[in-house]
Amino acid sequence: MATKEEIKARKTDIGPPHYERFLHPIIKENYGQWQYHEILRPGVMMHVSESGAKLYTVRAASPRLISTDFIRAICRLADKYCDGYLRFTSRNNIEFLLKNEANIDPLIADLKAEGTLVGGTGRSISNIVHTQGWVHCHSSATDASGLVKVVMDELANHFTEMDMPHKLRIAVACCLNMCGAVHCSDIALLGVHRTPPRIDHEKLPNLCEIPSTVASCPNAAVRPTFIDGKKSVEVDEDRCMYCGNCYTVCPAMPIADPLNDGVSIWVGGKVSNARSAPMFTKLAIPYLPNNPPRWPEVTEAVKNIVEVYVKNARSYERMGEWIGRVGWPEFFKLTGIKFTKYHIDDFKYAGTTYRRTTQMRGV
Repeated sequence: MATKEEIKARKTDIGPPHYERFLHPIIKENYGQWQYHEILRPGVMMHVSESGAKLYTVRAASPRLISTDFIRAICRLADKYCDGYLRFTSRNNIEFLLKNEANIDPLIADLKAEGTLVGGTGRSISNIVHTQGWVHCHSSATDASGLVKVVMDELANHFTEMDMPHKLRIAVACCLNMCGAVHCSDIALLGVHRTPPRIDHEKLPNLCEIPSTVASCPNAAVRPTFIDGKKSVEVDEDRCMYCGNCYTVCPAMPIADPLNDGVSIWVGGKVSNARSAPMFTKLAIPYLPNNPPRWPEVTEAVKNIVEVYVKNARSYERMGEWIGRVGWPEFFKLTGIKFTKYHIDDFKYAGTTYRRTTQMRGV
């Protein structure tokens, strides 16, 4: 085993460096000893420790897929105003960490001059968490990054102002494997395939391992077979749920079809356990067409749901709590969304009795 001195002398190593190296000194000195956090105004937070030490956070938006020019720009601002300390949140917000309160206004002015929005705190829409989309993912049904861009263009005023009943979280996942947090966000956009994978029986024996391809299907829809005397697979289309897992292990089974794939919209999920139990999202709109570059049908649908929520929800009521109070039929009535057979929740493992909360009073 290598000694500490040997490890220290290494110029390269496997794995990320220890996170403590990048903590702001005030966070490091007061780790786990914070007395309270306060939102001073949209996008600006103050953190006060038990020792009285203060640290300020300025939260700004990022498009997630960012250029080197953008990275250099925010690093210059971090060096100028906060000794180089900034971080990215799980929802792709940029947070500048300042020890000097006097630097807050100049930093915000420079961010606005760069065209970067400041906000996303408290009763507002935070930046959208999303998956890779057409840019990187082989099984995506839509372009996640493009959807995020056009939706936030429509809802930017709810990012910079705290004018919502409660915080509202939006997620985008480009297929139903759901690498994003679409199951637990207030509004979720989920890319959907609508046809089974297409099998290239000529290439499959040379590209794919049959046992791995069969095992990749969570619904046992892929089965081994022989085509013209060669080993291949077949798909039971009645069992296929268009997830694309088979394509992940077998490039001879492509599933993406941009003209036929689309976007579904789900509502009412949340992770928070503070006021009521965590909730899973429920299907609101089963299909909207892929219509890049601006996806007008999707942006209009999301904007409509947000506006109805803002108008009808009570203060500090999350999307799912509001729907639970008014009822599922009333949600469809208020939003004008057509109710279809696809909205009937007949999933046999639906967790109606599965406890996901620490709130045990009255049970």
